Formats: sequence, C-alpha cells, structure tokens
Amino acid sequence: MSQEFRNILANNVKKLREKESLKREELSLLLGFDNSYISKLEKCRINITIDKLTIIANYFGVSIKDLFED
Repeated sequence: MSQEFRNILANNVKKLREKESLKREELSLLLGFDNSYISKLEKCRINITIDKLTIIANYFGVSIKDLFED
C-alpha cells in the first residue's frame, strides 16, 4: 500500500473514531484488536489486512472504499 493511501486511511479512521468520541484504545478493544492497534494504524506504523479493514468498515457502517477516499 502506498504511503498516500496509508495516510488517507489513517485520517479517515481518526475522523470516524473522533465522531464517535472514542479513544484509540477504546476503539481497538471494541473491535477485538490489540489495545494499541488503532494508534499504530493512525500513525501509519502497520500494514492492515483486508479482514481488519472489513471489521473497521462494518463497525462504522461504511464501505472499505470509503476508508480510502480523500
């Protein structure tokens, strides 16, 4: 995944999380991820799998495509 797409994904997840007034750790745990996963995602420090993208998209009621739109 290119850095541009990583940045877009990170920003979109952050916006969705903040809209729900959730802390990074809270969202990680709600999704069944390691407690620092969302923090790492928002800082572009991990490679995300399609399975985890699907979980995030489903939680927020958006499509995976939406997570990558600027």
